[in-house]
Amino acid sequence: MEYYALKGYGETKDYMQIVKKLDDGFVIKIVRDMDGYDDITTDFMSQELFDTCIRTGYIHKIDSVEKIAANA
Repeated sequence: MEYYALKGYGETKDYMQIVKKLDDGFVIKIVRDMDGYDDITTDFMSQELFDTCIRTGYIHKIDSVEKIAANA
């Protein structure tokens, strides 16, 4: 599975996980740290939006979720 850190304000541990690759995009799981508990959302992201997020730096690939916690 692939993990991507989400750009946010201040110190954030938010990330997304690619659950499934489809022909026109991805099924993703977004995990946001909300004051000590995880807010988890599953959604669809088009390939075009994914490419834009990578290009603009809104998301960047990470090796694992533990890497986010270590950098926080």
